[in-house]
Amino acid sequence: MNEAECNGKGCQLEWTCIVRRDCNLPKQSYNQRMRKQTLELLQKALILSEEERTELVRALIETLENDSDKGAKFSWDEEISQCIADLDSGREKTIPREEIRQRISARLSHER
Repeated sequence: MNEAECNGKGCQLEWTCIVRRDCNLPKQSYNQRMRKQTLELLQKALILSEEERTELVRALIETLENDSDKGAKFSWDEEISQCIADLDSGREKTIPREEIRQRISARLSHER
């Protein structure tokens, strides 16, 4: 059974798995504030099958990752550009792969 209390700004939702017999959790409650539209979407989503809820969650997470990736992509682009400029100017030098492997092997054997 769903029970919502709204005060204009947000809503509180408390629900139990009585709504669905196949629910694995005996009781679940949401005590966070939600906008009415968000609460309505949540109530509809809770009726979906587990597979449908999983698809919905994945799609929502993907939209969040895409938004946050823009800032990260910009930061990495700046970092990469700076590294290339440092290499081109001679401020930084590359290290051969074999030397790196030897350093890593030495450090790992020293830690044992």
